[in-house]
Amino acid sequence: MSMTEYILNDVGILNVSENVEEVQKLFNKLTYTHLPVESEGSYVGCISENDVRCFDNDKTLDDYRYALEGFFVRDSNYWLDSLEAFAQNNCNILPVLDEESKYLGYIELSEIITLFNETPFLNEAGNILVVEKAFNDYFFSEISQIVESNNAHLLGAFVSKVENEMAQITLKISPSGMNEIIQAFRRYGYIIISDHQEDTFNKNLKDRSKYLDKYLNI
Repeated sequence: MSMTEYILNDVGILNVSENVEEVQKLFNKLTYTHLPVESEGSYVGCISENDVRCFDNDKTLDDYRYALEGFFVRDSNYWLDSLEAFAQNNCNILPVLDEESKYLGYIELSEIITLFNETPFLNEAGNILVVEKAFNDYFFSEISQIVESNNAHLLGAFVSKVENEMAQITLKISPSGMNEIIQAFRRYGYIIISDHQEDTFNKNLKDRSKYLDKYLNI
């Protein structure tokens, strides 16, 4: 799904000739972290609220052109690309340009979050499973095969953490026999990070630990 149907123009693009004080007043009325800026009809970047609060009131944005941040997305980009851009630029508004770099408007973070909430990963019933394996040793094809060979469907998966050459993968799995799936992942060398009541392996370990404690305390 492209960005076209989510483009807004409720707030017009600023010009570099804008007075800083007027831009500060505009930010007072809005909840955006940034606002887009143009020069001679072309998008040149975004000015952040944090920066504009530090500028001299009697100057223009052109005096602070160095502070403009040049991030944007194309109208042909997929919505997941924009979600990444929001995260990388720590913003809640993204300018949208066409393939010829013409400014079309902007999209809001809240709209993209709503799209994400409508995906099966979040709104379908299922179980969340977090597994860990060496970054160079895991394969999504293998993960899918483990899930599907246990009569379940993979509703979504993403790498949620990479640290010390280990990758954590978060999975959304259709309701099914989680114990069998968990044990299958262990046989393939995956570490189970999330906690599950259906996990008989962990239950047996806890039972044995309690028995050992009881024996040692006799």
